[in-house]
Amino acid sequence: MDITVIIVIAAIVLIALFLVATYNRLVTLKQRVKEAWSDIDVQLKRRHDLVPNLVETVKGYAAHERGTLEAVIQARQTAVQAAGQPPEQRAQAENILTGALRQLFALAEAYPQLRAVESFNQLQEQLTATEDKISFARRFYNGNVRDYNTTLLTFPTNVLAGMFGFTSEQYFEIQDAAERAVPQVKFT
Repeated sequence: MDITVIIVIAAIVLIALFLVATYNRLVTLKQRVKEAWSDIDVQLKRRHDLVPNLVETVKGYAAHERGTLEAVIQARQTAVQAAGQPPEQRAQAENILTGALRQLFALAEAYPQLRAVESFNQLQEQLTATEDKISFARRFYNGNVRDYNTTLLTFPTNVLAGMFGFTSEQYFEIQDAAERAVPQVKFT
């Protein structure tokens, strides 16, 4: 065999190995993003399951605060309906629920007898722990999205990603500045 043929074959093999390795890396990163999203989904489901119990507990002690309770129920329903939506829409619905829950907990501060109820305290602790897990899962998801999107944008991976239809993923973040604001609770 001629040395030129060997060099050409070696170059083709190296290019093929590079393409396979790059494609496999993109698939791996995409799967990590999906796994991280699944982790968020699990924690959000847990949160959605805790909210009705919390609302029922508060109803008995703060029944005349219907507006706040109805806002929490509506926000939960909206968040549940957002399941399966893209991260941006899901984040918006979940952030509304977060704000409603903050108002509920602020409301609970005004009712010492409610804070003395063990079931309320347990639910509040479970929800706080779940919120921490959601926060961690969001950071984990966003880190995976960052790694995946960065890989998609770097050369020469971006050429291969475009050929195989890989597209960037959305971060799970707050878009509206109003949602970042601390909720105001007013007692009338």
